[in-house]
Amino acid sequence: MYKLAPFLRRLGRVKLVISLFCICLLLAVGNTFIPQLSTPAEAKDSRITIGTTNKPRTLDPADAYETGSLGLIYNMSDRLYTYKTDSTEIQPQLATTLPKISADGLTYTIPLRQGVVFHDGEQFNAKAMAFSLERFIKNGGKPSFLLGDIVESVKATGEYELTIKLKKQFAAFPSLLAFGGVCAVSPKAYEIGEGKFNPNTFIGTGPYKLARFATDKIQLDLFDKYWGEKPVNQGVTIQILSSGVNIYNTFRKKSIDVAGLSMDADQIRSLQKSAEKGDWQAIANNGSVISFMAVNRNQKPLDNPLVRQAIAAMIDRSLTLDRVLYGQGQPLFSMVPNTFDVYKPVFKQQYGIDGNPEKAQQLLKQAGFSRENPAKVELWYRSNIPTTGLTAVVIKAIANKTMDGLLEIQTNGIDSTSFYKNSPQGVYPMSLVEWYPDFLDADNYVQPFLQCEKGSPEKGCEKGGSVSQGSFYYNDTMNKLIEAQRQEQDPVKRKQIFAQIQDILAKDVPYIPLWQEQDYLFAQNGVKGVKQDASQLLIYSGITKS
Repeated sequence: MYKLAPFLRRLGRVKLVISLFCICLLLAVGNTFIPQLSTPAEAKDSRITIGTTNKPRTLDPADAYETGSLGLIYNMSDRLYTYKTDSTEIQPQLATTLPKISADGLTYTIPLRQGVVFHDGEQFNAKAMAFSLERFIKNGGKPSFLLGDIVESVKATGEYELTIKLKKQFAAFPSLLAFGGVCAVSPKAYEIGEGKFNPNTFIGTGPYKLARFATDKIQLDLFDKYWGEKPVNQGVTIQILSSGVNIYNTFRKKSIDVAGLSMDADQIRSLQKSAEKGDWQAIANNGSVISFMAVNRNQKPLDNPLVRQAIAAMIDRSLTLDRVLYGQGQPLFSMVPNTFDVYKPVFKQQYGIDGNPEKAQQLLKQAGFSRENPAKVELWYRSNIPTTGLTAVVIKAIANKTMDGLLEIQTNGIDSTSFYKNSPQGVYPMSLVEWYPDFLDADNYVQPFLQCEKGSPEKGCEKGGSVSQGSFYYNDTMNKLIEAQRQEQDPVKRKQIFAQIQDILAKDVPYIPLWQEQDYLFAQNGVKGVKQDASQLLIYSGITKS
């Protein structure tokens, strides 16, 4: 009635009485009148608004390789497998069971769900899933290598049966099928061909469908024909903000329901303190992203393993984490994070929990260095990533304070583009890097870093993952262990192999793990169900507000 007041005030006394009588009559006999007025308001109130700086580059799953894109695709799509809540264990989604694997470990047979439709009304079946996977491989997008390097063929061997043949054994293959971009897309809306992408639209089978895609705002509406459990909200609006400061201020003004990625550590700390007072909610999630130092074994004095071991022994992870991120993370003692049951804290076992300066000094002296002849090492960081610069400063300060003049660290900054271009060329003795996993299996924290296709103990790696990561690490035993775990289907035996891999990692020190990141999300009071999956993607469908 409030909206009618200006109009009614302009009416005369008689017209006012007549108008009120008519309204009362409508309320009495038109029982659909009230719902028609209230439903839009309810729908608006039950939509969730999420703020983030992660602007999506594309919505085409065959070309999406960034968190901003994958987060949206994940919530609008289904994959053959997905992660269980709060776990790195996979479960069927468009598949009905885990795959049946042939005796030689090369052929995966997957039964598929029936009764699924795409957002455009097309029916989902094995041919549609085979089309989606073939397109992911053949269109040549950024993540195409994930399947292209491993998959020999994809065929529909029944209306609802998919058969995938691999080029080589890969025990982690089912986990790879849970990657956000390996989802089903409508064959009617997409085509296969090099570079043939649809960056501004998405037609999948998920619980949300794309309603609006603009540079500053993305709107997802409910898909009313979704086969699975329906979202608890009436849709989601993603507000793309230009900086962490804007997210911080917009959330404090209560203009968004959930503050997602990304804010600086001091902004997170400020919101945490307010959450402790009950102003809003702070939700911490154990992350799968790791931060580490890459150590180039081809650069002096790092070609001496004793020097690499000394630097590993010197690192005080708790202090560094506290100074850089105000403790917003966990110290990491292996390249494999502790979210996996194969994790073994080998650097803690070998060098101590909070640094061991005495051991570090002993190792440097054993390598032939002294106060008069200190080991001099350059540590490079990306100047446009503030946390890496601060990390470099802290590590240099630790060396100056604890190494008694035996180690001198010089810090140098460079932009990210130049850094990633130069790193495989062997330019940097030591560098600070993060790793965002492609899929959640311990293999993805080992093979891309430690495997070398071509190399020697004398020259190091000339071709392989360790070249691209800047360490140039080569160890023939390590190569054999990596291949062994990729072929091993028995989880117990595979865990034993990973233990051997991590033991060698701590001895050879091609990388020095620093910390495992922790994601923080903030939600207004009354907002419930804010969770991330194991790959740190926010799950929209469970978020609701009172």
